[in-house]
Amino acid sequence: MHQQVLSPTRRTILAASAAAGALGFIPATLRAEALTSVFGARQWLNTPPLKPEDLKGQVVLVNIWTFSCIYCIRTLPYLRAWAVKYRDQGLVVIGVQTPEFAFEKSVDNVRAALDFLSVDYPVAIDNEYRIWHAFDNDAWPTFYFIDSQGRIRHRVAGEGDYERSERLIQMRLSETHRAQGSTDVVTVSGQGMEAAPDIANVRSPETYVGYSQAENFASPNRVTRDRPTLYRSASVLSLNRWDLVGLWTIGGEFATLGQAPGSISYRFRARDLHLILTPPSPGHAIRFQVTLDGTPPRDSHGSDVNAMGLGTVQDARLYQLIRQTGPIVDRTFLIKFFDPGVRAYDFTFG
Repeated sequence: MHQQVLSPTRRTILAASAAAGALGFIPATLRAEALTSVFGARQWLNTPPLKPEDLKGQVVLVNIWTFSCIYCIRTLPYLRAWAVKYRDQGLVVIGVQTPEFAFEKSVDNVRAALDFLSVDYPVAIDNEYRIWHAFDNDAWPTFYFIDSQGRIRHRVAGEGDYERSERLIQMRLSETHRAQGSTDVVTVSGQGMEAAPDIANVRSPETYVGYSQAENFASPNRVTRDRPTLYRSASVLSLNRWDLVGLWTIGGEFATLGQAPGSISYRFRARDLHLILTPPSPGHAIRFQVTLDGTPPRDSHGSDVNAMGLGTVQDARLYQLIRQTGPIVDRTFLIKFFDPGVRAYDFTFG
């Protein structure tokens, strides 16, 4: 399985090979106690607060995720399909929104993301990591399969190998009903940023912009922490190196543009390029344009820009900026912002 060792500040890397989502060992204490933590969530979306009696006799799939994580987003077509297909057979899908970045703690941002991503099953807000720690979790996303007796039976970390996950659902439901239920599996084709990654061509890693986890920064002047600094472009960007141009303040989680225009460049190899961006305040529009090797992306534009590479940051979320249609080779991506105040967090690829 292709993934990183994780803490609450690291995400799961691509995991869509045949060996993806390996089953983890479930300690007895976790099997007995973890589900109880979900009922202690301080806030729920898409449902009134769930209680133990609401899940009595039900098979439960708990998905620990966060809404700006591309690895989580690509699992959503399956979660939505399973929630609908098996609802009448006794499956309850619960999303546990555990944030990585501070902006993901805003319930208003979560609510907007659920609407944007068409997530309508119950979601528990886990801003204090109570549920995360109760499950002894270490990755976004992770699935926990819980039987009708409230026992965690399986753990699958990372995206991919969805057929096996669905077979686990069917197994738990057949135990509950003591009869064979559905044996077919859903056929899902994710659209936009939900499409499966092109793993064979991904040669660029998740790259954070904030100094607490930033790597491969290439601007000639070094990172100045928490102070406005005029950054210059690198003379040459080698693969997986990136730079800033303009007046930026690099903080622990993100870099903020203090004066427009300003830009970020990244030399990458992958079909898709995503960047987490937030405006300075809700609804404050930030205009931008992206280019590939100095020209508009045309047919290789992502779902959040047009063929000329033009787009707007209005919501705090992940933006798909590039989806290439031709051969995948090393390319230089640039995003230029025409308004100040934008915050840039994290590049991911697919």
